[in-house]
Amino acid sequence: MRRLIILAAIGLGMPGSPASPAGTSQPILMKGIAFAPQQVTVHVGDTLEWANQDIVVHTATAKDKSWDVNVLPGKNGRMVMKAAGTFDYICRYHPNMTGEVIVEP
Repeated sequence: MRRLIILAAIGLGMPGSPASPAGTSQPILMKGIAFAPQQVTVHVGDTLEWANQDIVVHTATAKDKSWDVNVLPGKNGRMVMKAAGTFDYICRYHPNMTGEVIVEP
């Protein structure tokens, strides 16, 4: 019985346990035609992830066109952040969806 409880806790995730592998941020949600959170801070080499919870395709597209991630409905998109800086981004299909990624060295 004790073993079953431990396995269940591992499968469900205990509070305080890491939700993502090292170097991967919590997903930015694409939900209700918006990014949440709108601003994130990561480090060079970290993987940024977007989770599309809407029924339409979205993108995470840097305004300076340095990166573009296409995310189908119900899917996730990822990208390794390779350069430090502040990057404003939008969804190409819904330009009112805006966000900002701060990439620290």
